[in-house]
Amino acid sequence: MSGSMFSVGRDCQVVVLGAYGRVDLTHVSGFEARQMTASVRVDRIDGVQLGAELPKGWDGHFELERGNSAAEDFVAQLEADFHNGQSPAPGTLYQYIAESDGSTSTYQYNNVVFRMSSAGIWRGDASVKQRLEFFASTRVRM
Repeated sequence: MSGSMFSVGRDCQVVVLGAYGRVDLTHVSGFEARQMTASVRVDRIDGVQLGAELPKGWDGHFELERGNSAAEDFVAQLEADFHNGQSPAPGTLYQYIAESDGSTSTYQYNNVVFRMSSAGIWRGDASVKQRLEFFASTRVRM
């Protein structure tokens, strides 16, 4: 439950379901999702401007502090499937948001594909920060 009248980062939880089941990402430190659209603009002869934004999916990323090999193993399996002649199966992503009124909003991202944009930089006495990016064809409220 949210402890304020506005959302803060700890009000959000995310769950990744891959082709082989749930992927338990440890130490998720950030999550961002952005709607993608195609802009359509009409310049009517009478001078009135009209516009539309056509939905074209969602993209985003997870920021992780590496606690185990789960994210890397997940991406390695997708890569192995590809090299073995299989089409990597898309996954599903769930976002749960604790609202300030005590309710929970749930969003499901469908046909999700992932890529590890950073497996981390390894340095003495520093945590290993990773970045897992995604694209989803749709996002629906559950």
